Amino acid sequence: MPSRRISLTAVAIGIAIVQSVLPVRARAGINDGRVLQWKVEVNPIDAGDSSITPEFRVAIYENLVTELTKAKQFSAVLRRGDSSANGVSNLLILKTTVESYAPGSETKRAVTTVTGATKLKVRSRLCTRDGQVVLERVVDGNVRFFGGNLRATHTLARNVVKAIKQGTLPEATPSNQAQ
Repeated sequence: MPSRRISLTAVAIGIAIVQSVLPVRARAGINDGRVLQWKVEVNPIDAGDSSITPEFRVAIYENLVTELTKAKQFSAVLRRGDSSANGVSNLLILKTTVESYAPGSETKRAVTTVTGATKLKVRSRLCTRDGQVVLERVVDGNVRFFGGNLRATHTLARNVVKAIKQGTLPEATPSNQAQ
């Protein structure tokens, strides 16, 4: 019985230590390699010089919001015009411009795997409010074999998020951590 009482006491002490250490780690900015201090606002997709259709632009935008939220790379994912972005100093803005778009054909892909691919290439930039680019990547997305043409937008969004994760973002300064 005494050994059981000792082990319960040890567990209670361990829990108390963990609870007291976690807030200190958070105040110190320790975040296990994730960039949680930044929030990101996703701007609408710029068609650039491409002939991309509006439904593809909207699908890219929605898939970016979804994939960024799932990745948990940022403390918040905001849409352009979200009032909660007002006054946030630790905000990065994701600007995406379509560089090339080649519409595909689901029918051609179903008949042969050689033709009919939907291809997208975008330039994604993470910028501060004052326009300073902190990360810029050119990313591709496509559907080559099976799936609907809009599947290329999902692949593209996943690739953009992957590029952001692999990139190095600056640390937020103490003045940026106000919110």
